[in-house]
Amino acid sequence: MNEHKNGPVEAGASGASHARILPDDGLEGCLVGRVWLPGDLAGPAVVALRPEGVFDLSRAYPTMSSLLDTPQPAQAARQTPGQRLCAVDELLDNSGLGARDPARPSLLAPCDLQVVKAAGVTFAASLIERVIEEQARGDASRAQGLRSQVVGLIGESLADIRPGSAQAMALKALLQDKGLWSQYLEVGIGPDAEVFTKAPVLASVGTGQDIGIRSDSAWNNPEPEVVLAVNSRGEIVGASLGNDVNLRDIEGRSALLLGKAKDNNGSCAIGPFIRLFDAGFGLEQVRQETVHLRVSGDDGFELRGINTMASISRDPLDLVAQTLAAHQYPDGFMLFLGTLFAPIEDRDQPGGGFTHRVGDVVIIQSAWLGALHNRVQHCEALAPWQFGLRAFISNLAARGLLGGQAL
Repeated sequence: MNEHKNGPVEAGASGASHARILPDDGLEGCLVGRVWLPGDLAGPAVVALRPEGVFDLSRAYPTMSSLLDTPQPAQAARQTPGQRLCAVDELLDNSGLGARDPARPSLLAPCDLQVVKAAGVTFAASLIERVIEEQARGDASRAQGLRSQVVGLIGESLADIRPGSAQAMALKALLQDKGLWSQYLEVGIGPDAEVFTKAPVLASVGTGQDIGIRSDSAWNNPEPEVVLAVNSRGEIVGASLGNDVNLRDIEGRSALLLGKAKDNNGSCAIGPFIRLFDAGFGLEQVRQETVHLRVSGDDGFELRGINTMASISRDPLDLVAQTLAAHQYPDGFMLFLGTLFAPIEDRDQPGGGFTHRVGDVVIIQSAWLGALHNRVQHCEALAPWQFGLRAFISNLAARGLLGGQAL
């Protein structure tokens, strides 16, 4: 049993080994996560991954939120002794796409009490695709023709424009004259970023778990992104990988359907861990990270893509500041930074573009953050999400983890 109770899937060649989940430098960084502990009092635990094994920190830090709120999270994670649960490869081998052994720990999404936020339209390429979605009104068959028209008018001119600048405002006036201005261009090159709530607290899935697309969506795609971990003081203390699963046909019909397109059962994946900032890893590495995507279908279709953080049009610090401008997050938040990647390869028919099929394996990987492995299923076919805040707090209480320390 785990927080987001995806049913077991058959093990196969696409199962993730520990070598393909860890960052390129293995356990050199400060990696923390959350696991589901088996037993009579089963439940989630905050863990640190070390060369000596996986260590349960939940007696000192019952929630990831409480660990990230310490003055120096990486130091706290390294110096807290904790109880050894298993070897790292044992945990990772039980957290792949194959069926999990319920008698052994397995990985969950690394966040718990944090609100899950997402920034959209933060790259020029994704901005163009959002405009195409809007112009196509969610009809994938119209996208190819519209793409040539839109790129012809605005194309590469967006890549070097700083949002909110005088140059951006001049381009806005030009596009308005051509009748091409849209709400996506407003958040793409205007002063205000798009920041929305991606998922409820505790609803995200982790590596090895199924991700969900609605069965009534015929045009959808993965969005491979870097996800920042931000504490209650607004400090960026770490980073992870995420899949901001997107239903292009639904959002394309109307931007007011964003919630229906973005927030569904299993539609938010984060993991495999949070890599905490320390002397060897920080915001500069995040700014230069390259995120790789691979989608492999049962039909033999394969899609590859990259998300190059150096091409982002809004700095991560600016996106965090805009998220905090008029709101507080006393338990911290996770922030998806957006993606350069927007798939346009045809899958089923010429001009039809890319869309997921049930059974697709999605791997999102980067050098500093490891690899997030998920398999696509219909949201309605996934086990219902039931481990919410009441269940979480009750579980911590039953395990004796609410003995006065901060959550």
